[in-house]
Amino acid sequence: MTVILYVFSLLLVAAAVFLLVIGIWNLLGHFWGEVRDEKASLLTSLRVVGLRHLGALNRGIMWPSYEANMRRKLITAGDPSGFRPEEIMALQEVSAVFFALGGAVVLNAMQGSFFWCFAFALFGVWFPLQWVDDQIKKRHFLITRALPYNLDLLTLSVEAGLDFTGALNKVVEKGKAGPLRDEFMLVLKQLKMGKTREEALKNLITRVNLPALTSFVSALIQADKMGTSIGKVLRIQSTQLRIERSQRAEKLANEAPVKMLFPLIACIFPTVFLVLFGPIVFAMTYGDSMG
Repeated sequence: MTVILYVFSLLLVAAAVFLLVIGIWNLLGHFWGEVRDEKASLLTSLRVVGLRHLGALNRGIMWPSYEANMRRKLITAGDPSGFRPEEIMALQEVSAVFFALGGAVVLNAMQGSFFWCFAFALFGVWFPLQWVDDQIKKRHFLITRALPYNLDLLTLSVEAGLDFTGALNKVVEKGKAGPLRDEFMLVLKQLKMGKTREEALKNLITRVNLPALTSFVSALIQADKMGTSIGKVLRIQSTQLRIERSQRAEKLANEAPVKMLFPLIACIFPTVFLVLFGPIVFAMTYGDSMG
């Protein structure tokens, strides 16, 4: 009887292992099928599919405030790489594990305390968030640089007799490629879909969240409500924007000497002193003994 139970137990264990292997094989096959369906390089496809599956697991543990804040940041950043909030959380998890393992290897080689692995893991959690913030700053910088040219083109189009929608369409056609042109294209699509000008412009403010653009768009909304000529408002805003840009350039030019002070003192002055006074110090120290 004992032998029969033993054999029966072995058969159950073998069946469980077989089913587990079949399940893992099917999951890997499904995963690899999704990787092949992605029209990108192998590494990019693995990253996209892996983060998608890991992000799906994070939906149950992601708190609403994190999701709302991250979704707003991703919209402001222009949806970089098509990431969603749960995928950013997955990226934080992967980054934390990667930096913790890397820190463990470094600390093992240096015979340091493995308590610092926790600090490496925290850095890994912070790094994707900083990457999102950097994408926002980069996009804001590109929009700020493109705003004067596009605003001038919009002003000229309105003063030439076009309505706001026609002028915006002209800016989209003739404007330089970039995030600001993409945003204007989205505003134009919303206007064609039936949204009011105020709704489309307020959506633009919410998406971009840039003070310079917010001031310009708010003036347009106010002019539309008050019945003021849009051409005059655009001309005033264009002039004001160029004055602010000139003032910002002067401010950066005045800050340049201060920023150059540290590398000048830390890097250039020691080298100059070494070249000038090195031979004198050498002669005073070893001159008599050599003589």
